[in-house]
Amino acid sequence: MKVMQLLPELNSGGVERGTLEVAKALITAGHESLVVSNGGRLVPQLEAEGSQHLNLPIQKKSLASLWQVRPLRRLILQHQPDILHVRSRVPAWITHLALRGIPVAKRPHLISTVHGFYSINRYSAIMTQAEKVIAVSNSVVDYITSHYPNCPPADIVRIYRGINPQEFPHGYQPAAQWFQQTFHDYPQLEDRFIICLPGRITRLKGHENLIELIATLRKKFPRLHAVVVGGADIKKAAYLDELEQKIKDKGLVDDITFVGHRSDIREWLAFSDVVLSLSTQAETFGRTALEALSLGTPVIGWNRGGVAEILSQLYPQGLIEVDNQAALLNAIERQVQQPDYIPAVTQFSLDEMCGQILALYQSVVERKY
Repeated sequence: MKVMQLLPELNSGGVERGTLEVAKALITAGHESLVVSNGGRLVPQLEAEGSQHLNLPIQKKSLASLWQVRPLRRLILQHQPDILHVRSRVPAWITHLALRGIPVAKRPHLISTVHGFYSINRYSAIMTQAEKVIAVSNSVVDYITSHYPNCPPADIVRIYRGINPQEFPHGYQPAAQWFQQTFHDYPQLEDRFIICLPGRITRLKGHENLIELIATLRKKFPRLHAVVVGGADIKKAAYLDELEQKIKDKGLVDDITFVGHRSDIREWLAFSDVVLSLSTQAETFGRTALEALSLGTPVIGWNRGGVAEILSQLYPQGLIEVDNQAALLNAIERQVQQPDYIPAVTQFSLDEMCGQILALYQSVVERKY
C-alpha cells in the first residue's frame, strides 16, 4: 500500500506523534508512507524512519488555504496513493476539494481520524465525511454519533491511541545524572512528595484547581510540592503571568514549580508521586495519563472523556467525580499517607493501535471492511 497522511504541521502534539507512529509502522510492514504538512521539527525524524515528507502550507485556518487545493491535487496525481488519511480539519477540507477534480475511478480511498471534540458545525463535519472515520476513544464515538447523524455508525471505527511500553517501562526510574541536574536546577524539589500536572499552559488544563489544592493541603502536608510540566506559547503568556500572580498572592511560590516545555516527560512522570488530570473539558484520550500509569505512577483525574476510559480499565481508584474538590483532596491525602501500587499495563499498546490502523487501511483497499 501507499498511504498519504495529511496534517497541518509536524512540530509537537498527539496528532503529530500519532502520524509518525503510523508512518513508521507502514515502513516496517513494507508499505510506502507519505506525509503532507507545512513541516516542522519532527520532519527529520519522519524521514530518517523511511517516510517521504511533502511540504505544503495546509495549516492556516483561512480562505487563503484554498490556494493549496490545486497543488495538493497535483501531489495526489503525481504520487497516486492508495489511501489519503486526513487528521485535521483544514487539511480535510483542502483534500475534499482536491478530490473533486479527480475522476472518481482514480481517487484514493479517504480515511479520517477524529482526534478532538471539535466545535459542532459544518466546518467540523468534514472530519466525519470519509469512507472510514477513526475515533480515538468511545467518548469520541459518542460525540460523532450524537452530533453528526449523517455519519453512519458502521463507518466509525474506534481505535484507541497507544504507547510503546518499552518507552514507558513499569518501575522506570530516571538516571542519577537526571536527578543531579534536576535538583541543581530546582533544589526546592528534593525530598518532596511531587504532584505533577502535565500539559501546556492553557485554561483548559486545570491549573487553578492545582493552585487551590496546594493552598488547602500544604499546612497538613508540608512536604507536598506541585510541578507543572508544559510550556506556554506567546498567546498564553498573559495567562501564565496570571497564574504566577495568583501563586504569589496565596504565598505558594515555594510550593509550586513551573518547569516549562520538556522533552524528558517520561522522567518527570516517573519522578512524580502522583500525576493529575484536571482538564476543564473532557480529553478525547489522555495519553499522558496512560504514560504515567505505564511507568507505575498513580493518576488521579476527573471521571469523563478518554481519561476516564483509561482509568476505569487500569486504575479505577483514580477516578474522581467531576469538580468534586473534596473527593480530589481525599484522593491526594490517601496517596500521601499510603501510596498505591500500580500494576504493569498490558492494554493500550502502540503495536495494537498501529496494527488496527494498518488492518483498516488494508480492508479499505480490498473493499472488504
